[in-house]
Amino acid sequence: MTARRKRELGRLSRLSVIGLVVLALGVAAFVFSKQILLGLGAVLVNAGPPEKADIVVVLGGDWVGNRILKGAELVSAGYVPRVLVSGVGGLYGHHESDLAIDFAASKGYPRDEFVALQYPALSTLDEARAVIRELHSRGVHRYLLVTSEFHTARAGRIFRREARDMDVHVVAAATPVWGNGAWWKDREGRKIWLNEFMKTVADFLGI
Repeated sequence: MTARRKRELGRLSRLSVIGLVVLALGVAAFVFSKQILLGLGAVLVNAGPPEKADIVVVLGGDWVGNRILKGAELVSAGYVPRVLVSGVGGLYGHHESDLAIDFAASKGYPRDEFVALQYPALSTLDEARAVIRELHSRGVHRYLLVTSEFHTARAGRIFRREARDMDVHVVAAATPVWGNGAWWKDREGRKIWLNEFMKTVADFLGI
């Protein structure tokens, strides 16, 4: 056998191995697709059960009321005495925090349990800095942070990074389109995952 023929056979052998590896990976991805997708969603979630705290902070950006109602439930359950409602302006001339409190009041929760926090912000980082300033001014040492399931990991990292002197526990507000982690089954869930994943990557890169 010539040297050239040996080289050709060696190359074919390597290509065969590569092809088999690619095929095996493709089969594994198909067989374990659900577990892989669940894992991709799980990296965005990091929350736990509520604990006693000085106050609960409800982050803005919900639009349908799941976050504010979760915050109100925590007051009713005796975990905290009050809800600090975060929210920017510009919603048809209204602040999101005011609209959220109106919504909670329409569900029977007392208005005096809520405190509106209004500020200009374009990101969760801006929001964290505004909220933390307010918490420091109120002498808060321990607080609950309520946000949507898919937002809990990134929000928790940002708030902890911005105030290492404070104890924060992140509590998730249910998000129907997130489907208890089965986000890929709903078009809105897929959009939410992609948007939050890109923001997570940007936060890790500091951009």
